[in-house]
Amino acid sequence: MAEEVLSQNEIDALLSALSSGEMDANELKQEDQSKKVRVYDFKRALRFSKDQIRSISRIHDNFARLLSTYFSAQLRTYVHISVASVDQIPYEEFIRSIPTMTILNIYSVQPLDGRIIFEFNPNIAYSMLDRLLGGKGSSINKVENLTEIETTLMSQLFEKALDNLQEAWGSVVEIDPILEEFEVNPQFLQLVSPNETVVVVSLDTTIGESSGMINICIPHVVLEPIIPKLSVHYWMQNESNKERKPEEYNNLARNLKTAEVDMSVILGESNITLEELLFLNSDDVIILDQSIDKPLSLHVDREPKFLVQPGKNKNKIAVQIIEEIKGGDLDDE
Repeated sequence: MAEEVLSQNEIDALLSALSSGEMDANELKQEDQSKKVRVYDFKRALRFSKDQIRSISRIHDNFARLLSTYFSAQLRTYVHISVASVDQIPYEEFIRSIPTMTILNIYSVQPLDGRIIFEFNPNIAYSMLDRLLGGKGSSINKVENLTEIETTLMSQLFEKALDNLQEAWGSVVEIDPILEEFEVNPQFLQLVSPNETVVVVSLDTTIGESSGMINICIPHVVLEPIIPKLSVHYWMQNESNKERKPEEYNNLARNLKTAEVDMSVILGESNITLEELLFLNSDDVIILDQSIDKPLSLHVDREPKFLVQPGKNKNKIAVQIIEEIKGGDLDDE
């Protein structure tokens, strides 16, 4: 429990009250020794630590960025998605919090047990559908009158977004999300018992001029097998395990040695006008800025790397490396 730090004015006021008799030191001591009681609601059991909630939030921050890029490409308009909140609440409370008629997608996430729910606010869902069909992204709420074609188009759009969810969770567990159901009435969904704890990730979404929320409901039963992986210790251990082993460095070095690079030697340069270039004849001489008694520059992939001197090797034109050109911190190491 965090201790409260008093200011100097509060300390002076407390000492003054004790000196004048307005407060009794024994009463303060008895109050301090009395038991602290905290109200706990068993219907709203907190089964995830703050550390684990932060990990879930970090995963979905990445998911929101990936989803923004995906929807921007698919809908050809401005899309911004960010995590608004991550809360753990009873499943019944989540069902009561969403509209009576909305867009609900139910996914299985093998190899994890259970299913998760994506709830798309109707304003967002219809804005996506309008853009998908070539419109301006107008939002018209007619969830009760969805046609079979509209349902199919929405399902396909949301199903293709599952690759982003798989990538976002890849740092913790490899999942294979599959769209199983498309529903509009939350009362028909009974994935877990009403008092079961679920994590609700709310994504603040803007598509063109329309805005709304995307809510992701993840039951505790889904996350239970991977709860140990949602701690900071796991993330830190995972990062430390990413250090390359000596044999990996050797393999990398061996592969780099077989890579091909373009090399060229610059004999010299000169500046002439376009008119002079057009009227060049076979006997004309172009004066270069390179002195014959100074070394030439050897370029590797257009970057100067060595100073060389020209010559011959077995009747073939060749160059001999004199020294390396130092050009940065990497070269100095």
